[in-house]
Amino acid sequence: MSEQKFARGTSLSIFVSDRREDIGALVFALVIALGVVLIIGR
Repeated sequence: MSEQKFARGTSLSIFVSDRREDIGALVFALVIALGVVLIIGR
């Protein structure tokens, strides 16, 4: 029962864990969204 049920994909990442990578992606998306709102919302 120790075999993995799915492949994680590539292990090339600048983050230590998947959770940090997810949070980093969310923050990056938020920054992009805020930038779009500020530029287009003028």
